[in-house]
Amino acid sequence: MILRDRNSPEISEFLRYLALHPEAETNLPTLSELSRELGISVAGLREQLEVARALGLVEVRPRTGTRRLSYSFAPAVKQSLTYALTLNQKYFQKYSELRTHIENIYWDEAVTLLTEDDKRELQDIIAAAFDKLRGNPIQVPHEEHRRMHLLIYSRLDNPFVMGLLEAYWNAYEAVGLNMYAGGVDYLETIWGYHKTMVESICNGNYAAGRKALMTHIDLFASRPL
Repeated sequence: MILRDRNSPEISEFLRYLALHPEAETNLPTLSELSRELGISVAGLREQLEVARALGLVEVRPRTGTRRLSYSFAPAVKQSLTYALTLNQKYFQKYSELRTHIENIYWDEAVTLLTEDDKRELQDIIAAAFDKLRGNPIQVPHEEHRRMHLLIYSRLDNPFVMGLLEAYWNAYEAVGLNMYAGGVDYLETIWGYHKTMVESICNGNYAAGRKALMTHIDLFASRPL
């Protein structure tokens, strides 16, 4: 349901305009035109536009003007989470607990929605990760780690779940865990569980995949420092 009361303090005039004009997928009117239509000053509109841009709802380019973007929950969460981590990096552990519950709860629904192309991509990610682990020099397959987890949940028709998960991986990088090695044996063990997860998805043994998911998350939580 869209809030339609212009006097509601819960949403700005500009955000309300975006919500009530979903058909405006191309460039939006100029600030002057919007100012007249919405009955607010250009200066006030600029402030609201900056908020919308920070939330990832629009992009502003010098030559092409303002364009709405597809809705994503991730930018808002990333902004807040980045602030929290700046206050105290211990907030990462709290957010990690939330992420664990999300992946666990949505596992069955997510994996049953994956396509054959998705499964092949997951297999390719596993192969690429082990190539890095067994290369010379050894590389930490962080990009593969992020891609694998997000791909597993990518078919959920839920922008809030995906926004929360995307924000987790940004925070993971912000606190430096993408650079964490923990030794070759540790990485091989973690990726052994990843391989089990993907194999279980591909053969339809989703319970085994969930077990591998939760075991490897517990292992990561108790990793050597």
